[in-house]
Amino acid sequence: MADDMKMRPGDRNSSRRTMRMRFNFSWFYLILILGIVWMLFSQGGANPQKIEWDEVKTMFVAGDIKEINYVRNDYRGEISVKPDRLSKYADRFGGKVPSASPHFTFLVSDKFDAEKEFGELNLSLPEDDKVKIVVENDSRVWGRVLEWILFPILLIVMWIWMFRGFSRNVGGGGPGGGVGGGIFNVGKSTGKLADKEKVNVTFKDVAGLYGAKEEVMEIVDFLKNPKKYTALGGKIPKGALLVGPPGTGKTLLAKAVAGEANVPFFSISGSDFVEMFVGVGASRVRDLFRQAKEKAPCIVFIDEIDAVGRARGKNVGFSSNDERENTLNQLLTEMDGFDTNSGVIILAATNRADILDKALMRAGRFDRQIHVDLPELKEREDIFNVHIRGLKISPEFDVKFMAQHTPGFSGADIANVCNEAALTAARKNKKEVDQQDFLDAVDRIVGGLEKKGSIMTQAEKRTTAYHEAGHATVGWLLPYSDPVFKVSLIPRGEALGLTWFLPDERKILSKSVLMDKMCALIGGRVAEEIINGEPATGALNDLERLTRMAYSMVQYYGMSEKIGEISFYDSTGARGYEFTKPYSEKTAEIMDKEVKDLIQQIHDKTLKLLQDHKEGFVQIAQILLEKEVIFADDIEKILGPKVKPQVDDSFPDETEEVNQMKEGDE
Repeated sequence: MADDMKMRPGDRNSSRRTMRMRFNFSWFYLILILGIVWMLFSQGGANPQKIEWDEVKTMFVAGDIKEINYVRNDYRGEISVKPDRLSKYADRFGGKVPSASPHFTFLVSDKFDAEKEFGELNLSLPEDDKVKIVVENDSRVWGRVLEWILFPILLIVMWIWMFRGFSRNVGGGGPGGGVGGGIFNVGKSTGKLADKEKVNVTFKDVAGLYGAKEEVMEIVDFLKNPKKYTALGGKIPKGALLVGPPGTGKTLLAKAVAGEANVPFFSISGSDFVEMFVGVGASRVRDLFRQAKEKAPCIVFIDEIDAVGRARGKNVGFSSNDERENTLNQLLTEMDGFDTNSGVIILAATNRADILDKALMRAGRFDRQIHVDLPELKEREDIFNVHIRGLKISPEFDVKFMAQHTPGFSGADIANVCNEAALTAARKNKKEVDQQDFLDAVDRIVGGLEKKGSIMTQAEKRTTAYHEAGHATVGWLLPYSDPVFKVSLIPRGEALGLTWFLPDERKILSKSVLMDKMCALIGGRVAEEIINGEPATGALNDLERLTRMAYSMVQYYGMSEKIGEISFYDSTGARGYEFTKPYSEKTAEIMDKEVKDLIQQIHDKTLKLLQDHKEGFVQIAQILLEKEVIFADDIEKILGPKVKPQVDDSFPDETEEVNQMKEGDE
C-alpha cells in the first residue's frame, strides 16, 4: 500500500503540466466581468419599490416608517418599514413579506429641503413613533471610477480574448501551424510541412489508379533524378492537376507522393487562403511560395483548389468576392509569373474542374491534368484486397465476386463497404466476416437502413410487389437493359422496395441501350397500371430519372429527328450563370413535344412487353410476396435465361479478299 501511494517525480511533473494545461484565461475574464456587474448592481438582496412623496407622507402619519436614509446629492430616499407593519404592504411585493430592507425608495426634486420636511413630519408624531432620519452625501468614489474605466476595461478584455483565440486558430502558433501566434502573423501561410516519419502512405497502399499513379510516380522521379530528364534539354513540369469524382483517391495519391518523395512536401487546402480580412489570401500565397522556394526542390499540394480557383467574374450570387479573385491572381502570378519557381512542383486536386479559371488551367501552370476516374473491375478487386487486410475474412469470401457486384463504386465507397461488413458481422456475433455480410453492407449503403418496424398494409405490399416485379421483368426481357441481381420487398431508406441492377460498364451508350434502360425504369409504373388500373405515387424517382434521360437524348445527344444533330450541352459550366437559354421558345416547344412522344413510345413498348408476359410477371410478384427477397436464379426459372443482345460478328475475311485481289492481278 505504501508503495502504491508514493508519487514518482515524473508523476508530479505530469500533474503540474496537466494543471498548467487546464488553466484558461477565459475563466479569469469571465470572473472579472461578473465581479464588476455584481459590484454595480448588487443590492444586498433587497428589492425596494418606488413610491411618490405624497405616499411617504401618508406612511409617516400612519407611523409605519422605521427609518429613512436620504442621499442629498442624489435626491433619493430609502425607507425601511417597521417589521410589525410590513403585512400592510404585502400586495406591493407580490403577496410576500420582504425580509431585506430598504423596502421603498422615492425621488424628489433639487428644491427639496430635507431637514424642513422631515422635521415637520416628525414633530407631528408621538414620541414613540418618531422616525430615524439619516441625511448624507454619497461620495460615490468607486462608482465614478467604474463609470469612467468600466467600458475601456471591457473593450480591452474583449480585444485580448478575441484575438488570443484568433491568433491560435488563424495565425498558426504551434507545430504544423507554420507561424508563431499573433495577429500580425495572420497573413502567414498555414501550409503544413509533411515529415517523412509521419506519413505512412506509399504507392503500395494506393490500389488501382494505374494511369494516374504512373503519372504521379514520374513526378516524384523528376525530383529524385532531375538530370535524367534535363540532360536532353527537357524541363520538369511545373504542376499537375488531379481531376476526378469524389472519393476516387486524389488526396490519397497526394499522401503517397509525400510518403515516397524524399523532398519537402507542403500541403494546404484551398479554403485556407480565403479569410474575412482583405489581403490575407494573397499574403498567404506569397508566404507559401516563399517557404517553398527556400526548401526547393519540393512539392506543394493544394487540396480542393476550386475553393480559390473559381473562374473570375463568375462567382455564385449577385456580388463578386474580390478577396477570392485577388487570391487567385496572386496564385497565378506565383505559379508562372515574372519570377521563376525552379524546383517547386504544384499538385492540386479538385472534383469541379469545369468551374476553374482558364488561366489556371493553361500549360505552364498545370502542365498535366491527371484524370482519376471511378475504378474498373480489376481496380475494384485491388482496392478490396487493400481494405480487407485488417479484417478477419472467411475463407469462402470471393473478392472477384464482390468487385463484380459493386460497379460504379469509388475507392471511398469500397472502404465503407468493408467497414460496414465488419460492423454487420460483429452485430451478429460472428467470428469472421463472410460474403453475406459484404452483400448486406452493399444493400445498406445503396438502399439505406432496413426498416424492420415499418408497417405496410396488404394493399401497399401487393402494389409494391407488382411494381418491383415490373422492373425485374422488363429488365430481364430487354437485351440492352442491365441484368437484374436481386429484388427486395423490404423497405430501405425512403423506398418501400428495391430492384438491384448490375450496370454494364459501357463507355458508349447507343440509342437502343438508352431506350431499354428507360423501359426498365418505367416498368414499375406500367405494372401498377396493368394490375390496379391506375397509377400510384411510388414511381416518383423512376419518373424523375426517366424524364432526365429523355431530355438528355433530345437536348444533348442529338437523338431526335426533329431537333437533329444539335447539342445544347455546356461542358464549361459558364452557361449556368446566364439567365437566357441558347435556343428559342419555338425550339423549346419542339423539344418538349419530342420528349413527350419519346416517353409515350417507351410506355407503349413496356406495356406491350408486360402484357405479353403477364403470366410470368404475376408469378414473380407472387414469389416476391412469399419470400420478400428473390434473386436472378428465381427469375430465370420463370422467364428463362436473360435475353442478351445479338452481336453481328460476321466480318469479312481480309486474308481471302487479299488473296482474291492477287489472283485477279495475275
